Amino acid sequence: MQQFYQPLADLVLSFHALIIAFITLGLILILIGGFRQWRWIANPWFRVAHLLGITIVVLQSWLGVLCPLTILEAWLRQQAGSETYQESFIQYWLQEILFYQAPLWVFAVAYTTFALLVLMAWLKFPPSFFSRDDRSSTSSSK
Repeated sequence: MQQFYQPLADLVLSFHALIIAFITLGLILILIGGFRQWRWIANPWFRVAHLLGITIVVLQSWLGVLCPLTILEAWLRQQAGSETYQESFIQYWLQEILFYQAPLWVFAVAYTTFALLVLMAWLKFPPSFFSRDDRSSTSSSK
């Protein structure tokens, strides 16, 4: 049974990385798309999922709670007999990749700053259900 835990842990790690890519690259695409007037960046499902994702990250960091995906991955690795890490996912990988060490509050501030950028992008380039065009067409059809 142990041989199944390692691939599951890797799957959780991959899913976690995809979520991080969605949140970080999502903001970049929203900003570029907003200035280039890409219509798809106004998709409300995309924008709500993006805002919800960074909101969860910020809440976890300020409450000092590890991400459930980090906890699940560590548990799966432990079940497989592999080494685990105790820090947050991003903190661990930044330390591993960039040799960057900082107190947890630094990450909380960084996540919060990023979330504020997401909110600013939300206001500057609102989702389609908040756009000025939608409101004007709705009010003129009444």
